[in-house]
This record gives sequence, C-alpha cells and structure tokens, in this order.
Amino acid sequence: MKLDSYWLDTAPGGLLASEGPVEGRVDVAVVGGGFTGLSAALAFGRRGASVAVLDAGRMGGGASGRNGGQCNTGVAQDYAALRGQLGVERAQGCYRAYAAAVDTVERLIREEGIDCDYLASGKLKLAAKPHHLEHLERTAELIRREVDPDVEIIGREQIRSEVESDSFHGGLLQKHGGQMHMGRFAIGLANAAVRRGARLYEHAAVTSIAKEGGGYRVESARGTLHAQQVLIATGPSRHGPFAWYRRRLAPVGSFIVVTEPLPPAQLMRLLPYRRSYTTSRLMHNYFRVTPDSRLLFGGRARFTASERPSDARSGRILQRTLAQLFPALARVRIDYCWGGLVDITADRLPRAGQHEGVWFSMGYSGHGTQMSTHMGQVMAEVMSGNPCANPWRDFAWPAIPGHTGKPWFLPLVGAYYQIKDVFY
Repeated sequence: MKLDSYWLDTAPGGLLASEGPVEGRVDVAVVGGGFTGLSAALAFGRRGASVAVLDAGRMGGGASGRNGGQCNTGVAQDYAALRGQLGVERAQGCYRAYAAAVDTVERLIREEGIDCDYLASGKLKLAAKPHHLEHLERTAELIRREVDPDVEIIGREQIRSEVESDSFHGGLLQKHGGQMHMGRFAIGLANAAVRRGARLYEHAAVTSIAKEGGGYRVESARGTLHAQQVLIATGPSRHGPFAWYRRRLAPVGSFIVVTEPLPPAQLMRLLPYRRSYTTSRLMHNYFRVTPDSRLLFGGRARFTASERPSDARSGRILQRTLAQLFPALARVRIDYCWGGLVDITADRLPRAGQHEGVWFSMGYSGHGTQMSTHMGQVMAEVMSGNPCANPWRDFAWPAIPGHTGKPWFLPLVGAYYQIKDVFY
C-alpha cells in the first residue's frame, strides 16, 4: 500500500515549470500552485499580464491533488440551514456561485483541451438513516423551488438501483457536476497557464511579503520577486507569513483509500451510474470510481492533521467502513492511502478579498475543486478592476475564537461529531 495520493502518483509528466531562480518583476505574484493559483495565472495570462506562481512543494500537490476528485454544485452545508442563517437571497447567491464554478471547470477543460477523464454524472447524497431522507426531501423541495429545478429524490424503493448496499435509505441527486482525475487536471491547467506566459516555480516556499514602492517584494526559498500585485492562494499553509489567515481557518485532515483495480462487472453492479457519492452523516464518507476501475473511498476518519503514520491509521478506519457499506469489498486490496488538509472556515463558506493590500482567496471547506478553479478566474477579474465579480466580497471574516494558528480544538470537534452522529 502506497502512502501517496493516487492522483499525484498517476499524474502525467511534462509540467512546464521554470528551472532557474525566482527573480525579476511581474505584474502579479501568485502564492500557491493549486487550482486557485493556476487558474488565476491562466486568467491573468489571457489578459496579457505577466505572472509568476510560487509553491512550497509541487504544482497541484496540496489540497488540489489530494481530494476525492469530485466537482459538484451545491454548498458545503445543508441548503435549508444556510437559508436560515443568511436569508433566501444570499443563500441563493451562494448556491448559484457553486453552479457557476462547475461551469467554469467544464469550460476550461473544453477551451484548453485538458485531458482529465471528466465525467458529468452528478452527485448523490445518500441518507444514512430514515429520517435523513425526510430531511433531504424537504431540502430538495427548497432547492427545486428557489435555485435548481433539476434535483431529484431517489426513494427507498429505488436506492439499490443506484448503490448496491443495504446501508442507505434514499438520496438527493444533484445532476449538475461531475468528477475528474485531479492530477491530470492540475498538469493541464498549469501548462495552459505557461502557454499564456506564466512562470511556475516549485519548491519556492514564500518567507516574506513586504510593501515596496508601488508594489511588493516577495521573498522565497528560490529567490526574490518584485510584483505590482500579490494573490495568496495557499489554503491552510502552516508555514510562512500567513498568521492572519491561519487564525481564520481550521485545517482538518481528510483521508482517502483507493482499492486495487476491480472487475468492471462488479463495479457495474455496485455503482452502475458512476456518480460522485457522499453520505449524510456528520462524519461523512465520500466515494467514486476512478478512471481505471478502482474505488476511491474517503472521509473524516479522524479529526487530526495529515501525517504519514496518522494517514495509515485513518486508512484502516476507512477500510473497515468500506467493508461495512459494501461487504463484497471486504477483502479487496488497498493500493493507496493518503491524507490532506481541508481549510474549513467557521461557516464553511469561502473567503476572498483583500487584507493589507494583498489579495486572497481560500477557505473552500471541502468543496474546493470547482470553487478554487472558479475563484482563480474571478480574482483575476477582481484584481483587474471589477470587485463586484467576487461572490464572497460582503462576507466578514473574524478570527476563530481561541484559535492562534494551531488547531488544538480539532480532537474535541471530532469527538463531538462522533457523539452527535449517534443521535442525529
């Protein structure tokens, strides 16, 4: 079993990264080489701006290359609850922003010819308990009436035609969205940005950002860059001059296992429609079929940071859960197991804007594939003079009470969720 991301391990080579030192002047310096940063670099390049992307590791190697490979509409929290918190109009705006984000991903794949095995099969949220289905039915009615008429409830009688398991009582199908190979998408997006003139620097951790004249001086492990504007797109970076952001994000570990290749006939019985799937529990699981006929299965197995020994323990928890949901897979071999950090905000909504003159976009809270790609495009427009393009511009972002940067409270949150799952 490899303790590596399946997406990163099976990504194609040929990244057009810059080899020399970080130096010179650019219109925009982007800190973070995930989907936000790469999408922004592409958008700036299309506008004729000079741009450099600096990443502490490899391009697409953080959350963008360590997630479940889903690209779906719908907010990170329950729509009915969001509506109660924000009101109808703002909740509609959030939901529609995610629908627009899926459109952005599909458009970029099409326009740039990115070969990433994109499959538009929608997402099915599975009711783990009978009363969860009742809640999903009420939520579906609200969504149908207010934002998306094309959602569907799969009832108790039909759910086994979607998922061959006795563990579910129905589900909510959101048809707009799909899935893809994250490693392939990252390489395709990165090379598209390079074709528009962007420079990509790997292993170039940013150590300081200082105001200098009319722009900024960006210090990195590979040299110094001078930029007119800076975009922070690092998510929950635990290093560098990002303390202000760390106090507003809870970096939660998310863990994934991937099985050995399975017989196509078996997968057709288990998951005939090859959708993206998620369960309705607070400590939920998500799963999908990979392009080479494996089953990817993930979740918040433990509320802890991702480290290799921790990843292995979390992988064993996930393997047991997989066997409970799909007994036919109890003895399959696990080929990959890994973890990664999800940068969760207190209300599970993204944040994007400007702090002390520096621009930022982050906090996607586990729904980042589509929104990060979308916000890269959006921030290029915002930073070019159109602030109204930012759907998150009016959301305040106070620090999490008691959070100084190290998430000491995560085990307590995990224990709370586990207990609440018993009664919810």
